[in-house]
Amino acid sequence: MAHYNTLLSHRSLRIVHTEASCGWGGQEIRILEESRGLIERGHEVTLLCPAESTIFVRAHDWGIKAVALPLKEKRWENFKAVRAWILANRPDVDIINTHSSTDSWLVALANLSLRHKAIPVVRTRHISAPVKNSFANRWLYGKAAAHIVTTGEGLRHELIDGLGLRPEQVQSIFTGINTKRFEPGDKVEARNQLGLDVNATWIGIIATLRSWKGHKYLLKAISELNDPRIRLVIVGDGPQRDKLNRLTVELGLTRVVRFAGQQRDVVPWLQALDIFALPSFANEGVSQAVMQAMAVGLPVITTPIGSSADVVKPALTGVLVPPKDSKALAQAIRRLLDNPAEANKLGTAARAFALENCGIERMLTRMEAVFQRCAG
Repeated sequence: MAHYNTLLSHRSLRIVHTEASCGWGGQEIRILEESRGLIERGHEVTLLCPAESTIFVRAHDWGIKAVALPLKEKRWENFKAVRAWILANRPDVDIINTHSSTDSWLVALANLSLRHKAIPVVRTRHISAPVKNSFANRWLYGKAAAHIVTTGEGLRHELIDGLGLRPEQVQSIFTGINTKRFEPGDKVEARNQLGLDVNATWIGIIATLRSWKGHKYLLKAISELNDPRIRLVIVGDGPQRDKLNRLTVELGLTRVVRFAGQQRDVVPWLQALDIFALPSFANEGVSQAVMQAMAVGLPVITTPIGSSADVVKPALTGVLVPPKDSKALAQAIRRLLDNPAEANKLGTAARAFALENCGIERMLTRMEAVFQRCAG
C-alpha cells in the first residue's frame, strides 16, 4: 500500500499521548484509534492517563500500553509526577501529543522546568469551547507546543484569530473513521437484529448523554412532529440520562423513544435508521458519529457548531439547523421524510464525501507527518 512505501523514508517514532479526561466519547476514541493505527504502521505508542479514567481501562482492549499518572487536576503533586515521568523516560520518547487542558498544562510546565531535556509537544484541540485570549494561553498554544492539530477547519481559525497564532502552526486533521466498517447495510435485517419495528420511520442519535449534545431539542422536535410512524432511538449513556428519561415521560413519548444505552458496535444501529440527527449546541469539533452516519449513507441533520460545516454542507451532504431550535429541527426532519428522493440524494453524497475525506488512513498519514516533522 502507498502509505507503507512512504514509511520507508521515515524512522519509527516513540509517541506518547496524554489525556486528563475521565469521560468517554469521540475524543478518547480518536486517541485509541489513532494509537492503534500508528502502532500498525510500526511506531511505539504509550498513553498516560488517570488510573480511574475510562480510557485507561479501554486501552488494553485496543492493544495500547497505558500508564497511570495523576493528570486529572492541576496540582503541584501531579506536576511533579509528570515531570518525574518525562525525566525518567526522556531517552525513549520522541514526541508527546496532549489532548485536554489539564494534561497540556502539566506537560508544558514540566517541559519548561526541564529546559534542554524537554520533549517536543503536539497539542490536539478536539472541541470548540472558547479559548480565552490571555498571555498564558498564547504561551501554551503558541510557544509550549511545536504544532497544534484541530479536528476541523472552523476550530483552526478560532485559534488563529482568537490567539493570534501563526497559520502554519495550526493544522486541521479530521478524525478518521473506518469506512470499510461503516457502510450501508440491509435496513430490515438491522432492525430485526436490534428488535426495532421494521415498519416504523426511525430517527437516531448516537452521542454521550451530555446537555450540549442537544438530545432534549430532538425529543421536543419528535413531540412537535406528532407523527405515529416516527420512532426515535437514542444510543449512548451519560450524566443526562435521568433528565432525558423524565422529559420523555413529560412529552408523552415513552412508546416512541428507545434508550439503547452504550453500544460497543454502533454500525447496525446506524444501518437501521432513516435519518441521523445530532443537534449539538456547544463543544463540538467534527462529530465522529456524524461522519460515521455519513459513511453509512444516511441523510444527516446537525448544527453549525464547531467545524460541523466542514463535512455537512447544506443541500449537498446534509442539513444544518440553528442550535437550540426544536421547531427548525422538526421542520428539517419533516422535509426529509416528505421528500425521500432528496433524503437519498443527501445520503449518497454524504457517503461519497466520507469516503474521500474522512477515512482513517488519511488521518493516520497526516498525523504521522506532523509527528515526524515535530520530532526532528
